[in-house]
Amino acid sequence: MSQSVPSRLGKRPQSCHPERSEGSAFWLFSRSNSTCFATLSMTGIPFQQRAKKDPEAGFTLLEVLVAIGVLTVGLMSAALLTTATLGTTRQSKYMSMAAVLASEKLEDLNRWDSDDPELCVPTGSASTGSLTSDTAPSILCPGGVTSTTVNYYDNVFLGETNDTSVCPGGANSCFTETVSSVSNGSTVYTTTSHAPNGMITTNTSSTAPATTTFHRRWIIEQNAPVAGVRRITVLVTLTDASVQPPVSFQMSMVRP
Repeated sequence: MSQSVPSRLGKRPQSCHPERSEGSAFWLFSRSNSTCFATLSMTGIPFQQRAKKDPEAGFTLLEVLVAIGVLTVGLMSAALLTTATLGTTRQSKYMSMAAVLASEKLEDLNRWDSDDPELCVPTGSASTGSLTSDTAPSILCPGGVTSTTVNYYDNVFLGETNDTSVCPGGANSCFTETVSSVSNGSTVYTTTSHAPNGMITTNTSSTAPATTTFHRRWIIEQNAPVAGVRRITVLVTLTDASVQPPVSFQMSMVRP
C-alpha cells in the first residue's frame, strides 16, 4: 500500500522532477512509484497539473463571441460619436450663417430714414411686421400722403459657383448671395456674386437658385423698449429640415 508523506511547505522534494514544480504549493511524495504531486491545501488532496496550451489550438467559441461583442460595442460607440460630432459641426456652420444674415438685414434697415415706409410705424399702431408669419401690409407713414406696400420677409440663398459667366471678371469660382423681393406682384431674385479678387457683380432673375435657403422675417416696434425709440428685430430660419435641431437666429437693434 502506497504512502504519501508531506514535504516542507513551499519547497519541492529533491526526488521531484523540476518540471513538476508548482511554485510554493504543498507537495506530497509517493514512495510506491517514486513520484510527487502538489496539493492545494494541507488536506493533501491532489490536483491534476495543467497541461501546457498548444500554440496551434486557437480560441474557443466563447472567447470569439466575447471578443466580437466587445468590438461591436466599441465600433458602435465610435460611430455614434462621429455622427454626433458631424451633426454639431454642420449646425454650427448654419448658425453662423444665420447670425451674419440677421446682422446684414439690420444694417440694411438702419440705412432708411425714420419716416421711410421701410422703417416707419403707421399712426395708431404699436408695431408693424411679424416674426411668426409673412406680412406685406400697406404702410402710410405719419405725415405721408400715399401708402406703400412693404414686405417684412424675404428669402436668402447662399452658394458657390464655378460658372465663369456669372463670377465677376471671369473668375473660376465665386460666392453668391441671392435675395428675394416682390415687385409688382412678381418675385424677383437678385444675386450678388463675390469673386476672390474683390470684384462684385449683381444680376436679377425670376428663378430661385437651388442652394441653401434661409427665410427672414422682421418686426418694427414703436416706443420700445422705451418711449422715443423703435426696436427692430430680425428672425432668420434655415429651411433645410434635414438639419436637426432646426437652426434659427434672432437679433435686435434700437434706433430713433
